Amino acid sequence: MNPANEPSFRDSVDLMFNRAVALMDLPPGLEEKIRVCNATYTVRFGVRLRGRIHTFTGYRSVHSEHMEPVKGGIRYAMAVNQNEVEALAALMTYKCALVEAPFGGSKGGLCIDPREYDEHELELITRRFAYELIKRDMINPAQNVPAPDMGTGEREMAWIADQYKRMNTTDINGVACVTGKPINAGGIQGRTEATGRGVQYGLRAFFRDPEGMKKAGLSGSLEGKRVIVQGLGNVGYHAAKFLSEQDGCKITAIIERDGALHDEDGLNVEAVHQWITKHGTITGYPDTHCEADGAKLLEAECDILIPAALEGVINLSNASEIKAPLIIEAANGPVTAGADEVLRKKGTVIVPDMYANAGGVTVSYFEWVKNLSHIRFGRMQRRAEEARHQLVVDELERLSSDKGLGWTLSPNFKEQYLRGAGELELVRSGLDDTMSTAYEAMAQVWHGREDVDDLRTAAYLVSIEKVAASYRAKGL
Repeated sequence: MNPANEPSFRDSVDLMFNRAVALMDLPPGLEEKIRVCNATYTVRFGVRLRGRIHTFTGYRSVHSEHMEPVKGGIRYAMAVNQNEVEALAALMTYKCALVEAPFGGSKGGLCIDPREYDEHELELITRRFAYELIKRDMINPAQNVPAPDMGTGEREMAWIADQYKRMNTTDINGVACVTGKPINAGGIQGRTEATGRGVQYGLRAFFRDPEGMKKAGLSGSLEGKRVIVQGLGNVGYHAAKFLSEQDGCKITAIIERDGALHDEDGLNVEAVHQWITKHGTITGYPDTHCEADGAKLLEAECDILIPAALEGVINLSNASEIKAPLIIEAANGPVTAGADEVLRKKGTVIVPDMYANAGGVTVSYFEWVKNLSHIRFGRMQRRAEEARHQLVVDELERLSSDKGLGWTLSPNFKEQYLRGAGELELVRSGLDDTMSTAYEAMAQVWHGREDVDDLRTAAYLVSIEKVAASYRAKGL
């Protein structure tokens, strides 16, 4: 919960939007058109469970249709409400624009604690929620394409896709009505890890920016950097795993809802994840220090802080105590507008959520394209690539033999060079390119304008300008 004396999540998004547009020269009418949420549909439906009818409340909000379809996840949580869904839909508009995914912004939510229901009950609830949205074209491959969010995953997306196809039996593109599906139900390789992988690529892009590094007071590479991760769900787990295993970061603390683990020598992310999966808690994890008040570790010494769970975890009550010089927002809205101002005055660099967690929607875009093209990536060209590479290797080895040069290509080089790119490699390559290009666009504004002193404002400026250009092209 945010302290009472600071804005709500939705107010924070509006404040940050207003801060950015004050630096732009938009016609007042266009500014208002971009800011407001176009429509929010509230649905209340009943499902017979355990011998009686239970009524559930859900939402689907469409923020901007400057491009269609609109895109955004569906979350299951007791805290879901209209204001939160509309704020998240606005963030989706700006996020899609920033990473050049051709979607407008949308978001959905169901006010439910999924842990209170078994799998069959959740399927009944999900299918009925999907039915209510589908019959109003709030789920449609050409108009509105949901994805997983907090409390939902591949399983729920498969149920929604199947429900759509039951109701639209002749829609050949029906499987594209939702993304984040299992591989065997029209999904794409690399989607589950996508948001966490995007955090990794976003950090790599930041560490290639000498001016940004200087502003954060950091130097060198990611190797050896101390990282604190708040929330070891899908996003936090993958980000921590990739940063520790591939970039040499030390995950010095992992904060969960029931406490935190702390080890300055670095935690074994995979072992912690397996413990939580098995026991449902971090309590009792061996060979490390466990802190009952996990939130206190947000204030611990580190190089990089990754809030990867709920919004508002860094707020006016703790912002002044945050010691991390670099925060990368893997969650949506983890830093409130009040805390953002405190941290900026301290010189803390914040890589904003609309960029940092855009890996999910980027790979969702790839999945949507795959579904519409009805062919997996790499299928047409992979073997042709391998055959061309084999020709080069054979020619080099022939020359070495004929000329008596006596050198050979190392097996590791041959294996890597000869392997053509499959779907996972192409997805990761596309995500890396997307995150690099978007960071460069933000950094150009951040470093190039004297009136922009933070990455969040730079991100808003880049994305709002893209949305405005789309509206102008429509004749508005």
